[in-house]
Amino acid sequence: MWAVLMIVLLVLTCAGIWYLANRIRKFSFYRKLMEKRPRAGRLISLLIVLAVTAILWLVWGSMNAIVCILHLIVFWMISDGIFALIRKYGKKTFLRYYAGLAALAFTVVYLGSGWYLAHHVWETDYQITTDKQVGTLRVAVLSDSHTGTTFHGEGFAKHMKEIEEKKPDLVLVVGDFVDDDTTKEDMIRCCQALGETKTTYGIYYVFGNHDKGYYGPDYRGYSGDDLIRELEKNQVHVMQDDVELVDDRFYIIGRQDKSEEYAAGRATMQELVSGLDTDKFSIVLDHQPADYAAQEEAGVDLVLSGHTHGGQLFPLMTLENLFGFTPDDKVYGHEKRGNTDFIVTSGISDWAIKFKTDCKSEYLLLEIAGK
Repeated sequence: MWAVLMIVLLVLTCAGIWYLANRIRKFSFYRKLMEKRPRAGRLISLLIVLAVTAILWLVWGSMNAIVCILHLIVFWMISDGIFALIRKYGKKTFLRYYAGLAALAFTVVYLGSGWYLAHHVWETDYQITTDKQVGTLRVAVLSDSHTGTTFHGEGFAKHMKEIEEKKPDLVLVVGDFVDDDTTKEDMIRCCQALGETKTTYGIYYVFGNHDKGYYGPDYRGYSGDDLIRELEKNQVHVMQDDVELVDDRFYIIGRQDKSEEYAAGRATMQELVSGLDTDKFSIVLDHQPADYAAQEEAGVDLVLSGHTHGGQLFPLMTLENLFGFTPDDKVYGHEKRGNTDFIVTSGISDWAIKFKTDCKSEYLLLEIAGK
């Protein structure tokens, strides 16, 4: 699916570069400059767009270059359409190419806002009520830090200090803590930051699809086992299809990531809940929100996930929620099915794309209230 998507995006980007080169020639200053050299004008406008694309590619990578170019194309087409309607129905004549200026300005502001939403972290609060005798719990949840993307190790440590100030009873890390390009130094600093965070009941962690690394330990200088050792050295509970009863009040059920199903394998929800006291509140950590039916059937109380990045770019969240063209049961937010609450976070950071225009970076603060 990813290969097909990338091919489609590349084709659209190439077509868009040609479109933008043609649009540049509509600016009055450019027409005057090139009026005696139309062939050179066509070539130079194409080179300008290619140069801008290349700079974006070198600075932010191929994915972000494609995102910027595609947004500019869409906004330019919309702007052209709006100004055409104004000319037709408003009987206005424009001496300058304001449609192009408006498209450029709006793209910069829009993607600038998306950059801000990705690179700053907000607290998102949820209230969960239950009839079970769990008392009250304050739970901080974070996912998808992909360290090295929008912050490095020290940046992560600052976010953990902010979370610590909320006085959580426990912190839950729901996968993709590190990325394939996270340095060993950043990984170690992030593990230390977790160890420095004071809570009542500790910090619990499950793997995401990126944590163990897709390219082997030589690529980034450490393996999944090295990550486990650093986490455990800092008193983090690493859970891989494990269940822990905490304070004789509630269960934490930490799942292997879905990406392990065909390799190492992972336990089913029924296997994980077998023999548990159903009178006690249960929290499931599952990086990918793709097993809702089994989790509801298993009768667990709360399921926490990440992975989706909240749909990332508008209007992907809306389209995914409406048409379900991804394997995820939910892209973002809270949903209740039967007696089970499901929450998907957009993540505390980002991945390859450095913009969020359909959500924002966040950590969650849950107030669980029972008897």
